[in-house]
Amino acid sequence: MKYMLLIWNRPGFVEALSEEERNAIFGEVDVIMKELTESGELVGGEALAHPSQTRTVRSRAGGVEITDGPFVESKEQFAGYLMVDCETPERAAEIAASWPDVRRGFGLLEVRPLMHQAGTEI
Repeated sequence: MKYMLLIWNRPGFVEALSEEERNAIFGEVDVIMKELTESGELVGGEALAHPSQTRTVRSRAGGVEITDGPFVESKEQFAGYLMVDCETPERAAEIAASWPDVRRGFGLLEVRPLMHQAGTEI
């Protein structure tokens, strides 16, 4: 089953870290990515550009409104994603729990199965 791990971070947390802290976190990410590649569980993933480059499109009063920025009512912003192919949802959650941003309290990962594999009832 394929799962999308959505990465949500506090804005600006990386800039507030020392170079040593940033290198440690990125090193941990590299280790996880290598392990997932070797196990065959990694399908793909990408970091996203800064939220200031975001456009939000929504329906408003019979038309469409396009605004700059995500402007989500949340302390975290969508920062990237991983797609993994795991045997169980518990394994996908285990991978998410190992992510440095989660372990260090900088953000969270949302684990969602892909609908075409899980069915539309989700």
